[in-house]
Amino acid sequence: MKNSGAESDQLNIPEENEELISGINSNKISLKTTFAALNFKNYRLWFSGQLISLFGSWMQTTAYGYFIFELTHSPAFLGYVGFASGIPAWLLTFYGGVIADRYPRRTILMITQTWMMILAFVLAAFTFTGIIQPWHLIFISFLNGIGNAFDSTARHAFARELVGKKHLTNAIALNSTMFNTATAIGPAIAGITYAILGPAWCFLINGISYLAVIFNLWRIKLLAVEKPKSESSVLSEIKAGFSYLKNRKDLVTIISITSLLSFFGMGLVTLFPAWAVNILHGNSITNGYLQSARGVGAVTFALIIAAVNHIIFRGKYLRYSTAVLPLLLFIFSFNRTFIVSIILLILIGGVLITMFNLSNGLIQTIVDEEFRGRILSFYSFSFFALYPVGSLWIGMLAEHFSTPTAILINSILLAVSYYFIKLYHPKLNTIK
Repeated sequence: MKNSGAESDQLNIPEENEELISGINSNKISLKTTFAALNFKNYRLWFSGQLISLFGSWMQTTAYGYFIFELTHSPAFLGYVGFASGIPAWLLTFYGGVIADRYPRRTILMITQTWMMILAFVLAAFTFTGIIQPWHLIFISFLNGIGNAFDSTARHAFARELVGKKHLTNAIALNSTMFNTATAIGPAIAGITYAILGPAWCFLINGISYLAVIFNLWRIKLLAVEKPKSESSVLSEIKAGFSYLKNRKDLVTIISITSLLSFFGMGLVTLFPAWAVNILHGNSITNGYLQSARGVGAVTFALIIAAVNHIIFRGKYLRYSTAVLPLLLFIFSFNRTFIVSIILLILIGGVLITMFNLSNGLIQTIVDEEFRGRILSFYSFSFFALYPVGSLWIGMLAEHFSTPTAILINSILLAVSYYFIKLYHPKLNTIK
């Protein structure tokens, strides 16, 4: 299944002013290099629509976790709901990668975003009417997982169509900035909205916010590029993707790092509601502040990456991050105060997004265009499939021991795992 990356760029990426491009391509750090991707109209449409939608998504995510904990008072149930959202990822993510390679990614995204909008409205209706039960939340998480299984790979690969390969890493960094700007502000608004109006309004606002990204996807104009027809079956194309990955030690290393990050490193996020209530003796507003602190760190570090990604050895900083994150989680497990929690979460959020950003950028830079969708499906799998299993794991640890002990155990396991990855690929820091 062949696909001409150069040809795709020629057809899909609008020509830009030469003077503007020369400034963007400078090796200096400036506002032009930091926000280079925003010079493309299609990317601006995507960025603005997604930003509005993500505010709603983070309002729902924050309210969802606290609502579950309020209904069940169980850290383990937080893990069950997270696990339910990951089941479709195990079943469908690799299939979604083939779909992203075969069909227009813009069309895929319009379908998946509409699907998740409908689910948000259903969740709001169930909550407003008072018929919502814990099992409903598990089932809706499962249905959202189906949407994410197809959405995530198409979304990551879509960036290439909006800006081309030259500015791809900048677009990825700005995507993270967009995502984490919403992470920084959305949860705090959700906490206040939840406390004053209740969770149903958070879910309703999320449903409405999807209209922005769906409308802007409709407005994006990409010249039609006929996808090469493949005579291979979906299963054989998935197998080809696995064979390609097996022979790429650099890609295996990077995806292994994100897999461990999702399983052991992101578990802390699952326990935010339990940490807010049981450790800090707070409420939904406290939970929102914890989420927002992580977002503040993430958006700050994402902007730094956007500014410097074109002049640094990304493999080296990814390696450094694998040492710093377990240490921060280890320290966090011993803290018991709100202020220290906020400070540490700003740092943890920054390191988390640095690792995801650098990993995504490296993968998209070094992968062959023919396998882009399928390799990105492995990357998506590392998060959407393993994060829910990690949520189940840390939720059960917290239930049987305590929330701080669960975080402590994960920090140690993460450090040991990353040490073995360093032994597997000691030259990671040479990849730029």
